[in-house]
Amino acid sequence: MTHLYFVRHGLSQLNTEKRVAGTTQTPLTKTGKEQAKSTGKDAQNLGIEHIISSPLSRAYDTAKIIAKEIGFPINKIEVNPLFIERHFGSMEGQPYTPDVNYDGIADAEKKEVFLARAHLAIKYLHTLPYKKILVVSHGATGRALRHHLVADKPFDYPERFANAELVEWIIT
Repeated sequence: MTHLYFVRHGLSQLNTEKRVAGTTQTPLTKTGKEQAKSTGKDAQNLGIEHIISSPLSRAYDTAKIIAKEIGFPINKIEVNPLFIERHFGSMEGQPYTPDVNYDGIADAEKKEVFLARAHLAIKYLHTLPYKKILVVSHGATGRALRHHLVADKPFDYPERFANAELVEWIIT
């Protein structure tokens, strides 16, 4: 049994502008850095053995701040593209609206492809020798992972992850 801790990155500049970020690089704000530090303090007694981050800077910077707070070596953070955010194509950088059908955007990563990638990410987690893993990633990625791990919460479940929110799942 593995404890999987998931954290969505701290507040980013595009979050504050209410714009779709997807795979677009956007820095953490001062608030986002403070959120990450607070989450790190909350995680100090969890016994995290391994940290995996999306390669996008907002997630990686969040992971580094959390690592510092829990005493985890920053150079041991694994950066893994399986955990990158969904690509939203031409919608990236555009104002966020909750009811967009991203599968209808020609150059966006299709939901089925995205969910298959999340499934591969979970299969990868099963190969690791650690019992307490922290993944720092993104909102849609968290929903995709949750889709595979929590039976009553499909990908389109309306509950979203707050910035720097720490969630725990058990994977068996």
